Amino acid sequence: METQSESAQTVLAASKPSDSGGGGQRGVHVQMLGPLSVSRDGVAQTLPASRKVRALFAYLALAPRAVGRTQLCALLWDVPNDPRGELRWCLSKLRSLLDESGRRRVQTIGDAVALDLSDCFVDVEVIDRATAEGIATLDEARLRSLSTLFVGEFLDGLEIDRNAQFNSWLTAQRRRYRVRHTAMLEHLVIRLPNNSNEVFGYVEKWLELAPFDQTAHKFLLGGLARRGLLRDGDEHLAATERMFEAEGLDCAPIRKMWHQGRVEHAAGALSQASPASNEIPALDAHGGGSALTPRRASIAVMPFIEHDTPRGSVGNAGGGFADGLTHDVITRLAKLRSLFVIAQGTVFALSEKSIGTEAAERTLNVDYVAGGSLLREENRIIVSVELAEARTARIVWTEVFDENLDNAFLVLNEIGNRIVASIASEIETVERNRAILKPPNSLNAWEAHHRGLWHMYRFNKVDNDRAAHFFQKAVHLDPTFARAYAGLSFTHWQNAFQRWAEREQQIDNAFESAGQSLIADDRDPAAHWAMGRALWLRGRQDQSLVELETAVDLSPNFALGHYTLAFVHSTSGDPRAAIASSDHSRHLSPFDPLLFGMLGTRAMALLRLGQLDDAADWAVKAAARPNAHAHILAIAAHCLALANRIDEANAFTAQIRKTLPHYRLDDFLSAFRFSPDAEALFRQGAERIGIA
Repeated sequence: METQSESAQTVLAASKPSDSGGGGQRGVHVQMLGPLSVSRDGVAQTLPASRKVRALFAYLALAPRAVGRTQLCALLWDVPNDPRGELRWCLSKLRSLLDESGRRRVQTIGDAVALDLSDCFVDVEVIDRATAEGIATLDEARLRSLSTLFVGEFLDGLEIDRNAQFNSWLTAQRRRYRVRHTAMLEHLVIRLPNNSNEVFGYVEKWLELAPFDQTAHKFLLGGLARRGLLRDGDEHLAATERMFEAEGLDCAPIRKMWHQGRVEHAAGALSQASPASNEIPALDAHGGGSALTPRRASIAVMPFIEHDTPRGSVGNAGGGFADGLTHDVITRLAKLRSLFVIAQGTVFALSEKSIGTEAAERTLNVDYVAGGSLLREENRIIVSVELAEARTARIVWTEVFDENLDNAFLVLNEIGNRIVASIASEIETVERNRAILKPPNSLNAWEAHHRGLWHMYRFNKVDNDRAAHFFQKAVHLDPTFARAYAGLSFTHWQNAFQRWAEREQQIDNAFESAGQSLIADDRDPAAHWAMGRALWLRGRQDQSLVELETAVDLSPNFALGHYTLAFVHSTSGDPRAAIASSDHSRHLSPFDPLLFGMLGTRAMALLRLGQLDDAADWAVKAAARPNAHAHILAIAAHCLALANRIDEANAFTAQIRKTLPHYRLDDFLSAFRFSPDAEALFRQGAERIGIA
């Protein structure tokens, strides 16, 4: 059976250039955006009268994989006499609606059920596929076509009385598609010509979906100012002020923009960059108007929703584990210092006013929003979390943590650690990839920093030099940007460690840049991380460990801090501490660009403990990473040699000499500051493979 994503691709291919699927619909057409409807070759089909049959249809249609019968029974029936019997009856109704001769769309897989709609047009799959492609990349025609699919609320009118679980799922899906509709309207408005009369209609719908979105109000008022409809603008501003005041929100940025528009209209000189055009600068993460992109990406972590029982009522995050997890994630993200994190009081106040995630992200005008739910089930706790780009509705990351609840606080602490580390890592990846696509001369400090990270993680001399260039640009644009100084220090560290430049000068440069990072922000863990590495280069191991411990004390979720602790301990410190720190760093950031180092440090620590076979296995894992450099390959060669796996060791030696023909043991030993016992081991391994 094809997957749902393959189904979406099939539908899109068949439906272009019009995603709406109109014009003499062929085959089965399923509409979920609005009241549920099914048509075959343009003829509407009569749906079963049972709400649970229709609910089952919708749930299975959106499920990414087959769903167990037990789960479906728990979802739709509240202690029925014969849940499985009722489920069989519902499935028979779906078969009569969907199955055709030679084509079974309702499928059973063991004790699970799935719908195969790969040959059908399903409106929400088209929307999902477009969102995954990137709403910001869609052209005007595509956005127009997609917007016609939103004929109403998702599964309008399909609530089921006294069924909290299904209604909770329904609410979540409605929010999801409302967010996507809003994002499509915003990007459609941006693409339309300034003088287009269609703009007002799209902006009004946008405001209907997101009444507290300040950017939408600015577009509307800008259009009114441009047309000289000042009375209409005054009336809209007055109504907006009343609405914002009732919710305790600040309307000052909108008021300021409208007054500016009035003045410019009176002067007859609305500039192209004024708020009356489609080049309206977005509000920054602090709520003020600014034409400059904020230095840090911003995020709002919305209160987690807590489900008290497996099939009980769904409550807001009003106390309990969900509240604690939300507070913990917000606090720990703020400690990382790499993101602008909306304060706890603000997000909880919005939640108490029943302003959902989709409205809150636009009210706060953040770049990213995270949220989720928490379910306690007997002796288990299940946490679902999702990270999305606020203005494109694209899901960046999602995960489900399912753990035994032996010690609730320890379990929640561990889940919080993983959530925070994953959010930080995923956002950094998105920002790096976005920055690399922009013209270099257009980058601000934040973007230049992330462009530098993109090059830095290639781990070769050319890219390292490019990384240093972009970090220097970042600190030139913003001399208070601690993370950019830390990145610059890392490039100097790499030059010294890899001997890509004169070693002593690069050691001094790494130390100087780390010092500037600390001066800029001595609460940033990355600043202490950079200083810890620079001190290690200078042979001051004890002071290095102090700085690295400070980094992880400031932010226990700072994976690179834990990794570098592992690195220092693995070469000349406590090998058992190295293994613990290496494992923790990988647990926090399992897909880290420095994963080869995390694995390699574990291998060196195991080697010092005399666990030669294990050391060789971990070293091979490190060398298999795509960005592993020559020293990592050398760790693998030496560990394999000591484990008497000579042929494998020689293969790595040959791989090193393809790019570095004169690489010898001294090159390896001079890069690291090994303890005497470790150096003796590596000399023994080198003799066995002839690179001494």
